[in-house]
Amino acid sequence: MSLLFSETTLGPLKLQNHLVMSPLTRNRATGNVPNALMAEYYAQRATVGLIITEGTSPSPNGLGYPRIPGAFSPEQTAGWKIVADAVHAKGAKIFMQLMHCGRIAHPLNLPAGAHMLAPSAVPAAGEMYTDAEGLKPHPVPQAMTQADIKATIEEYVTAARNAIAAGLDGVELHGANGYLLEQFIRPNSNQRTDAYGGSIENRARFVLEVVDATIAAIGKDRVGIRLSPYGVFNDMPIYEAMEADYTYLAQQLNERGLVYVHLVDHSPMGAPAVPDAIKTMFRKTFKRTLILSGGYDAGRAESDLAAGKCDLVAVGRPILANPDLVARWKSGSALNQPDMTTFYTPGPTGYTDYAALSA
Repeated sequence: MSLLFSETTLGPLKLQNHLVMSPLTRNRATGNVPNALMAEYYAQRATVGLIITEGTSPSPNGLGYPRIPGAFSPEQTAGWKIVADAVHAKGAKIFMQLMHCGRIAHPLNLPAGAHMLAPSAVPAAGEMYTDAEGLKPHPVPQAMTQADIKATIEEYVTAARNAIAAGLDGVELHGANGYLLEQFIRPNSNQRTDAYGGSIENRARFVLEVVDATIAAIGKDRVGIRLSPYGVFNDMPIYEAMEADYTYLAQQLNERGLVYVHLVDHSPMGAPAVPDAIKTMFRKTFKRTLILSGGYDAGRAESDLAAGKCDLVAVGRPILANPDLVARWKSGSALNQPDMTTFYTPGPTGYTDYAALSA
């Protein structure tokens, strides 16, 4: 009996298998509102146990990329309800990933009145794509005031409540890949001298306050978090105290009892390897569900589950290109290869038109 394809649980939720669809930015939310095309896309992939949506901004200020969805307006909540209903009809559970882009943004991608906010006025290296003018250098963001921090925490709470109102099963706080929560954790992007900067206890404060407020709003069984220790994406260099800092985070998250920790490992795509010691530390320290991701195929997923290295396995590009990945892995069928040229383009091409196995 395969562990990967057997039923399991996530907190109080029953999952139809141990496979998770990773959050995948796809830029199909025209006007930042989820739509019927997105509902079709997620429903196609709802033979997994858990779907984690693409990064969804809790605030107009967090809409760093073109055409990413939000979770702060009635129209967005209505759009997400269509998505959640379509996914539930196929048997999967669905968590909304809340992603505030922080300094990984450009004013051309933000609505009128929104601001690029970050822990400190330190621009990220690299460029941001804009529909209006193509690639542009990351501008200098505004350093968040104490009032900005308080308001942003409330935006996470409102977005989490909107996700539950739309019928989703929970939220994943995106504390990885160089976005706002990780910008507070990392010393290169957080150069504050107040209670939110300096020591790891201070740099982790904003993240943990968002966790606490979200748990208070919707319950710990509905809140997970994604972290990327040793990740370097979006100008997040490795630094000497990283292992100690993430050990502190693991301890603090365990005390709060949120439903899962989801660790990112982008080494299959050329990023530095995440040391096994870090994954083992999270496994020992965090007592609830641990999700691992990064270059998994069916054999490695089965092996890591059987070895007790994690509770769930998340995959990205394989399920992007194979809406029926569960059936293909079960039967050993060949996989479609993802078309990178259509990852972020508008419309159904390279989104909902990947072929499924014939019945």
